[in-house]
Amino acid sequence: MLIYLIAGEPSGDMLGARLMAGLTARTEGTVRFAGIGGATMKGQGLDSLFPMAELTVMGITEVLPRIPRILRRVNQTVDDIGRLRPDAIVTIDSWGFTGRVQKACRQRFPDIPRIHYVAPMVWAWKPKRAKKLAKVLDFLMTLLPFEPPYFEKEGLRAACVGHPVVESGAEKGDGAAFRARHGIVAGAPVLAVLPGSRRSETNVLLPIFAEVLNRLKDRHPDLTLVVPTVETVAERVRAAARDWPFPAIVVEGMAEKYDCLAAADAGLAASGTVALELALAGLPTVICYRLSATTAFIARRFFGFKIKWATLVNMVQDQAVMPEFLQEDCRAKPIATAVDALLSDPADRLRRKALMRQAMARMGFGTDSPSDRAAAAVLDFIAERKRT
Repeated sequence: MLIYLIAGEPSGDMLGARLMAGLTARTEGTVRFAGIGGATMKGQGLDSLFPMAELTVMGITEVLPRIPRILRRVNQTVDDIGRLRPDAIVTIDSWGFTGRVQKACRQRFPDIPRIHYVAPMVWAWKPKRAKKLAKVLDFLMTLLPFEPPYFEKEGLRAACVGHPVVESGAEKGDGAAFRARHGIVAGAPVLAVLPGSRRSETNVLLPIFAEVLNRLKDRHPDLTLVVPTVETVAERVRAAARDWPFPAIVVEGMAEKYDCLAAADAGLAASGTVALELALAGLPTVICYRLSATTAFIARRFFGFKIKWATLVNMVQDQAVMPEFLQEDCRAKPIATAVDALLSDPADRLRRKALMRQAMARMGFGTDSPSDRAAAAVLDFIAERKRT
């Protein structure tokens, strides 16, 4: 059996790798893989058609200069699928690219099952997108239990397989070992800094984070920074960290990432999937994000992008459990004030940790394996299609 997988960013790469592991286990190693992914999927045996980093962009103004190259990559990917004729196509998030591939495959190879993993947040914004996905896909795997009905009412088969953060190990980091390994004195204040996994994110947030840190240096002169990063932006992050006013320990890899989150007292992070990892780790964190002004205007004016919260934990609790500074509010002075408050108030950190645990429980996060459920769902769907 050949499964064609496509991921366009590090969070999707992680999802894809876990799905691959689940498929390998359930087929006793007889499944084969092709497609596009990053380092984690390569570790599960994927020979990526081209570097995933080419797709790791976000925002209209950020994407526009790359459109010709991206469209060439879409055509290249569809041609590759036609050459290989896989048993199924599984695209993972990154709908800007993966959606174009799925639409082309629907026209050219309607017999190949089209599966997508991670539902767009239609319950938060742009509900009409559910109908568009229903016209393109055969099956959708969602992360949250309340998502399938939004798509099923449009005629798209959907199933919740659970959120991968459950099995990430984010809550199992060894903070004491990390401190010992990197020479951080027990009890010394530590701030985790996570400026994003896309170049478009780090290009915007790194200068803002640098100013935030400069504003903190008088109030927290003994602060140590721990900075987990990923392959796509590691060089840029390391270069920026050398100019920060505190010693910064930059690490790569999931084990180091979760150990450093356990070692930290508070966090400063880009919005995204990492916010759930931080919540699972129980790390009180300030969340930041800023699109280009043009992208933000178009999103608000033409796509109806109007949400109260950007972070799932905040959505569930309907309060700023993880303080958010988005778009025009993403400025160094208020961000520094919020980070300072977290670092200075242990009682408030404990309160936020309790709210995070409550939110995770309300989202239906259990202890079973979402990747195994996803693998079972993919295999069952392929088998059903072959029977019909």
